[in-house]
Order: sequence, then structure tokens, then C-alpha cells
Amino acid sequence: MEAIFALAVGIMAGAGIYLILRPRTFQVIIGLSLLAYAVNLFIFAMGRLRHGAPPVIDPRLGSDPALYTDPLPQALVLTAIVIGFATTALFLVVLLASRGLNGTDHVDGREPEDE
Repeated sequence: MEAIFALAVGIMAGAGIYLILRPRTFQVIIGLSLLAYAVNLFIFAMGRLRHGAPPVIDPRLGSDPALYTDPLPQALVLTAIVIGFATTALFLVVLLASRGLNGTDHVDGREPEDE
């Protein structure tokens, strides 16, 4: 399970970095989103991958910390998802304004010259 999870995080991070390096702004925005999702999954995995484990202390199970999941990474990921949606919406508005002003959606604002 951990190997598949790590592979998914690695593929998402690699695809995000590849898209960030593309010349079009929409591809850069999608790359930033993919990279943010990869980081969110990584943070979520730091809270321990346990199926059916309670997130809070249950007195019937004892005080062994290995029996519990950490709720803090889950809360951080939920907050990061909300902030990620807001920044993606802001990036899209800036993309549309830039395309309207420049007439192109290239990152540097110029169409490549054919030689």
C-alpha cells in the first residue's frame, strides 16, 4: 500500500513539474495544481496510513500511540485544499486578464517565432 501511494505521489509531482515548465499559462496552472495535490497527499501520508484506526484517543484501546492516526495532517490537508481552490481560481482570472491584454497565453507574453 505504501509503495503504491509513494508511486502515485511521485508521478503526480513529476507530471506537475513537467507541466510547470511548459510555455502556455494554462499548462502552468494545471502543473501547479498537480504539484499541490502531490504535496497534500504526502502530508496526508505523514499522519500514518491506518485503516479503521480512531483519530482521537479511545480509553478502551489504551494509550499506545501506535494505535492512533494523527488528525493534524488531515486538518492541514483540508485547509490546503481550500486554499488551493482559491489560488487556482485567482490564477485563472489573472490568466484570462493577461490573455485579453496580450492576445496570447504564452508565459512570456510573446508567440514563438517560426524560423
